[in-house]
Amino acid sequence: MSDCGCDKARQDLEEYLRNEVCKTEHTEIREHLDNCPSCRDEALVATTLTEVIARACKETAPEQLRDQVFGRLRAVQASQH
Repeated sequence: MSDCGCDKARQDLEEYLRNEVCKTEHTEIREHLDNCPSCRDEALVATTLTEVIARACKETAPEQLRDQVFGRLRAVQASQH
């Protein structure tokens, strides 16, 4: 039984999404995704998840909350010495 390319595309999907595959592999995976709704959906989920995580990592706590957390950390450290 021959594989329709899904195994290879899914195996290399993470590297493909980070542009870490060679140009030939990139073209082959892109063509597979264009023609395979299942793999395309998987790529969309992975891309969306990556974007959400990247956005969340850029967010910072409000300054007042950060000051409170650091203040408590300093108090705990001072009480341990």
